[in-house]
Amino acid sequence: MLLKISQYSLHISKELVAEKGLNAGNVIRELGKLIDGNGGGQSFFASGKGKNVGGIKEAIEKAVEYVK
Repeated sequence: MLLKISQYSLHISKELVAEKGLNAGNVIRELGKLIDGNGGGQSFFASGKGKNVGGIKEAIEKAVEYVK
């Protein structure tokens, strides 16, 4: 059996955290929903993993929207 697991991490500069109120842990948790995953971390760095690699494209698109 071949297991497909996606691992991901997110680093947000402390300036963007302060300027835009972003939180890497919250972003990772939201993106994780798109790939049947989970994760968390601090306001500036977080990581996670998921099982649905088919959702990666949508997760990346949504990540771009967060930082616009």
